[in-house]
Amino acid sequence: MIKKNQRPMYLNIRTIRFPITAITSILHRISGILLFITIGPILWILKLSLSSNNEFCKIHRFLLMNHYIFQFVFWTVTILLSYHIIAGIRQILMDFGCLNQTLLIGKISAKVVFVLTILLSIFIGILIWYPSNQS
Repeated sequence: MIKKNQRPMYLNIRTIRFPITAITSILHRISGILLFITIGPILWILKLSLSSNNEFCKIHRFLLMNHYIFQFVFWTVTILLSYHIIAGIRQILMDFGCLNQTLLIGKISAKVVFVLTILLSIFIGILIWYPSNQS
């Protein structure tokens, strides 16, 4: 008798429930890709601003006209960077054996990564939108 193939015909991604450790890993990779993409424009703007006083004034005027958009972009990139660093430290600690590679430790450390990222994003948002020298 021929055994019938028991695998599903298609895989519906929306019905799959990823564990928190997988979500942490996937978001770490996505944040790295987004940081890699954003580093080019950031360095280009920095290069322009340092090339001459006239270019610096142009960029300064542009950023002042789009003040809230710039603050949001800056906040987003800072959140991406902080998440990527925190998740990277978690991964390094697990690779070097400082954290046991068990499912329980993986879940706890993934939750710690998310909590620290949320706290840092709130703190950075307060620093960006409510500076101390505001009158």
